[in-house]
Order: sequence, then structure tokens, then C-alpha cells
Amino acid sequence: AQPLSFNGYNSEHEALGALRTLASRNTVARDYIGTGYYPCITPTPILRNILENPGWYTQYTPYQPEISQGRLEALLNFQTMVSDLTGLEVTNASLLDEATAAAEAMTLCRRVSRSKSAVFFVDEDCFPQTVEVIETRARPIGIKVMTGKAADAGNVDCFGALFQYPGADGEVRDFSESIARVQSGGGLAVVAADLLALTLLQPPGEIGADVAVGTTQRFGVPMGFGGPHAAYLATHEKFKRQVPGRIVGQSIDTEGDVAFRLALQTREQHIRREQATSNICTAQVLLAVIAGLYACYHGPAGLRRIAERVHRLTTTLAAGLEQLDFEICNESAFDTITVRANGGAFAICDIAEQSGCNLRRIDADRLGISLDETTTRADIELLWRVFGQQGS
Repeated sequence: AQPLSFNGYNSEHEALGALRTLASRNTVARDYIGTGYYPCITPTPILRNILENPGWYTQYTPYQPEISQGRLEALLNFQTMVSDLTGLEVTNASLLDEATAAAEAMTLCRRVSRSKSAVFFVDEDCFPQTVEVIETRARPIGIKVMTGKAADAGNVDCFGALFQYPGADGEVRDFSESIARVQSGGGLAVVAADLLALTLLQPPGEIGADVAVGTTQRFGVPMGFGGPHAAYLATHEKFKRQVPGRIVGQSIDTEGDVAFRLALQTREQHIRREQATSNICTAQVLLAVIAGLYACYHGPAGLRRIAERVHRLTTTLAAGLEQLDFEICNESAFDTITVRANGGAFAICDIAEQSGCNLRRIDADRLGISLDETTTRADIELLWRVFGQQGS
């Protein structure tokens, strides 16, 4: 073995300076792309006491998790938040990201579905990264992924179907009829839902969904250049032994006091080995804790106020773009709109980049804009100016 070859060395101070110089070469633009990633505001008490606190951010899964009662209680709070918003009884203590959670939901459906089909239907309006992960996960286990319009799901013989709520194009659709038709054929319905939108929309459990998945990123977790972000998976009580990942439960200790523990561990790899319900044996603990405490910080009324403000700004943006003679493709939307630009979509995106912001390039005729809790009136006016330059 030869010693490693280094060309000199730097002190910590010098290394940090070099990294800052390198980072300064990045172009930091305002983001309106959406598709599951949104700028957000991390409340200062959570930022200082959780995200920047080594007592939280250095924790790894302990071999005896019951010694970490505070962390388990925070995860139980996360599970309760997700159950309340999705209208489903059982939630895990987070998964790796929304795309992974959707793939885990697909395999859950395969295990419990009455259908003999090997087809999993995916709404074409799902986020592109979710579709790609599902296809990658399905290929080696013999599942055929079929993509199409949500309204056609009931016409397909499938063991499960995935719907995006709201869709990648921003449209808020009623999936209750499609879900009922999939279930009548023996399949299960999965809804990938935006938690902030669910403060205003009907929960997936109430429209008939068997499983709900999604990301909790916009609940106070910085975008972090694409990750990591805690995902969730919620389902009915009857499927609890098929849920992937960890589940925190409440029990009683030897002195009769309330105690928190990991429940239903017989599903997991360290017990069932190759017959485990999932190869996911961890959770995004720090980020799930942040998301759960974000909900506690704002409370139900506060979350609803944030959602209403985002929706109000989206409506205002759409009205202004229509006055500039651009067509809004959505009949209803929460925080995302698709704009028809009649061949000028890429040109508008180029103007936006020169103005310091990023829009979603869909195709030559359409582009997408997503707003969030950090959006201000100045952002709306900037977007109007960008489109105005193209219109002129």
C-alpha cells in the first residue's frame, strides 16, 4: 500500500474560505419550478433548537430507540399530523422522499391487492421523478407500469393506481370516481398529496384512497439542492402490518407512565430478514421532527392561513397573466398554474432566467409556475414583467 498523495494542506479556516469562494460562483435564482420542491420559512425556534442543534442533527438510529423518548414523541407528533391531514389511520415515521414512498406504496398494493394483474397504473400528471423511481423499482420485480390519464385508470386491469393531488400541472381533480372504479376491479388506490394543500382540500381518505404518500419538505425543511426531505406514507388500520419503515407507538412503562416505543417491529428487516415488508429500515428523523414541529408552531389555523395566502397569490398571478393575453390551462388550482405561451414558452423561461428566476419548462407551448409561503407581491410583479417582455 502506498501513502495518499496530497499537494500540501489547508487549515480549517483556509479550507472554509476556499469553499466559500467556490460556492460564490453559483447563481442563486428565485425558484418557481415546484413539482414537490418549494422554498419555505423555517421558524427561528425550530432552526436554532432543532436543525442547528447537534443534540438533534447528530443522532443516528439507536439500537435501543426507547432511550430517546423525546425523539420518539416528536416522531409520534409527525405521524399524528400526517394522519389528521390525510384522513387515514396509520402513518409511518417517515420515508426517504416522495418518489421512494410512492414506490413503497406500489409494492404494498401488490402484497394486499385482490387483483391478479401485474400492472400498476400511474397518473400521467404525477411528478416526473416519482414516475422514474416507480419504473426503476418495478422493473426487477416483474411489475408493468402503465401511464395514462387519471380518468382512464378505471378502464385498466391493475392491482393499484397512483394519482397526484394536486397534479404536476397544478390542476386539482376529483379522483373519487376513478378510485372507486379501480377498487371495484380489486385494485388499490394511492394518492400522492401535498400536505399544505390538504389544509384546504378534501383529504385522500375521504375520497376513497387506500394509501396516501407525499413529501413534508414545505413544512419548514429547506430545499437543500433537492434533498434530503422526509416523506410520509399513510394507510388504513387493516394494512398496518404491510406498512414500510418505522412506526412509533405509545405504551406504558413498568411504573405506569406513558412511554414511546417502536411498534410492529416484526415487519422489519432486523427480525424478518428477506421476508420483511420493506428494505426501508430507517427514517428521515431530523427532517420529520422539523416538519412535525412546524405544524405545532403554526397550528391548524396557521397552516390554513399560509395555504390560503399561497392560493390567493396564485389566483392574483393567473388573473394578471390573463390580462396580458396568456391562457391559463387550469380550471382549478392551489399553488401551481400551467400557462400556454403558443410556442414562446422557452423564450419566456430564458427571460425569467435573465431576471433571476426559474420557471418549469414543460414543452414549447406550456410552462409551469409554482408559488409558496415565501412568495411576495414583488414576486408576482416580477413574473408579470417577465411575461410582459415576451408579450411585447
